[in-house]
This record gives sequence, C-alpha cells and structure tokens, in this order.
Amino acid sequence: MPLDILVLYGSYRRNRMGIRLVDYLIRGFQTLGHQAELVDAMQVGLPMLDQRYSDYAPGEAPEAMAALADRLSVADAFVFVTGEYNRGVQPGLKNLVDHYLKEFDRRPAGLASYSAGRYAGVNSHAAWTVTLSAMGMAVIPERLSVGQIGQTLDDQGQPQGDGGAALDRGFSAFARDLIWWAEAGKVAR
Repeated sequence: MPLDILVLYGSYRRNRMGIRLVDYLIRGFQTLGHQAELVDAMQVGLPMLDQRYSDYAPGEAPEAMAALADRLSVADAFVFVTGEYNRGVQPGLKNLVDHYLKEFDRRPAGLASYSAGRYAGVNSHAAWTVTLSAMGMAVIPERLSVGQIGQTLDDQGQPQGDGGAALDRGFSAFARDLIWWAEAGKVAR
C-alpha cells in the first residue's frame, strides 16, 4: 500500500539550492511506489507565528493554514529538508512547523540536511530532533546529509559525481527506515 509522504522545505533565499534535494527525494519516494509531495513554506506563505492553527475557533483560521492542517493530518510520514543557518534551523521552515502541533503527532519524521559547504547541515539535525520529538513525532534514526549541494545535485535534482553517488547510497537506508516507521505507525493509528 503506497504511503503518503510530505516533504517540507523552508528556504526563502534566492537561488534556493535545497530545492534540488527536495526534487531528488520526491522522485526517489515516487520511484519506490509512494506518494510524495512538497510543502514549500514560501509558497504556503503563513505569517510569522502569532497564533497556532489550534488557537483559532473552528472555521476562522486563514484558508492556507486550514488547508495545510488538513493535508498534514492525513500524511503517513514527513521529511524535513533542513538547510543550516548559522549552525541552526531555517527560520522559514521553523515558522511553518510552529503553526501546528497535533497535525504532526505520532508520525515519523526524517531529516535530510544540506549545505553549500562540507558539513552538510548536520548542526540543524540536533535542533530539529529536539523540536520534532517534542511535537510527538518519531524522528527516524537514519539521517541524510548532503554537503556541497551545488556539486552533489544538478539544477534538476539529479545526482552527480562522488557526492551524488554517496547520496544515492544514503537514500536507500534513509527511505527504508522512514518507510518502516511509517508503515508501523499507520498500523498503530
């Protein structure tokens, strides 16, 4: 049975390099027979957090916020594509996530980090692990980290060179782990 996987991305920068990793992940999960879809914080366009979705009376939340709440609530798993900003999390993705709570509860979360440098955004992993766990998600043990993203993935999200080959090897274990947790969670729910 295909899983419903949402890939959440939060960069607002010009020439967003992380979208390459998003494209790669969506294509990878679709190749494995699952539904994978992008949730782009910039396109959703939520305001800076003032009230969470649950703070609104039924039917009074902004339309985009309510639509995303419905979409999050039916997903089987989430992948957070996390760039590293000053050794921390992307503010756009954090703002998107902070608008919700129960919509994420008891589903697995995979972390796929990236950076333009060699360290592959790994500093964001620790911060996101704490945040997502506190929100009730099971953060899967397998992580995916992409350094030198401009050399690892071309502008179509296709792997290239040694970095691309390493990404392909890492994706197999990452996908297997996320799928296992998503299937187990689906049965439990």
